[in-house]
Amino acid sequence: MKKLYKTICFAIWMYFNLRHLRGFHYKIKHFREAGDAVKEREQILNATTTWGKGIMKKYKIKLTVTGLENVPEGPVVFVSNHQGYADIPVYGAAITTKQIGFVARISLGQIPVFGEWIRDIRSVFIQRDDPRASLKTIEEGIELLKQGFSLVIFPEGTRSRGPEMGEFKKGSLRLATKPGVPVVPVTLNGTYHVYEDKGYVHPGASVEFYIHPAIETKDMPKTEANNLAEKVEEIIKTKLTEMNSQQ
Repeated sequence: MKKLYKTICFAIWMYFNLRHLRGFHYKIKHFREAGDAVKEREQILNATTTWGKGIMKKYKIKLTVTGLENVPEGPVVFVSNHQGYADIPVYGAAITTKQIGFVARISLGQIPVFGEWIRDIRSVFIQRDDPRASLKTIEEGIELLKQGFSLVIFPEGTRSRGPEMGEFKKGSLRLATKPGVPVVPVTLNGTYHVYEDKGYVHPGASVEFYIHPAIETKDMPKTEANNLAEKVEEIIKTKLTEMNSQQ
């Protein structure tokens, strides 16, 4: 019951922070139907940055972004730890040079307004307890990457709700290695202060968003590709430990 209550509160919060983006919905839909992927990506970028920066301002979130120069041209897969609901708008505010969609839990796609919005920005939905459905989702993501769209994946599979970090799911980075697009590791810290700390939105949090150098996966040897999730997990975790030790 408590979990349901928190989900409803989150849905209401998302509704009031997304309803003003309806204009972007129609523009994105127009260019998608016209088959103009370049213009569609531009409108998605405009939508995510407008929304993300708006939330940072409204809730006085102090966001520090480091390493934006590490994001290469073309489609990429951003790989990140996952501390809280605020990770999604923080990504919108931080990544100002490239369209992003998300690999999200199927339940998020069922939240009114938010579900429609996250579909608009070219996200894919994963059902983790169904291997066959999960494989189909990965294939959908690969197709989007081939079309030039970028994606964000949280390989822990759930929010840590605190400063710690869970284990990455094995095989989660096939999304990047199969089409041969760069992987961009990102260490997030502090987003759990926005919502998870108290179970309601708490203004004034400080959030760090650290973008590591990209890892090329094109022509990557199979053994290296199989161990990529473990390597990226260590990169992100090492930086997270460093951040926490300085607080």
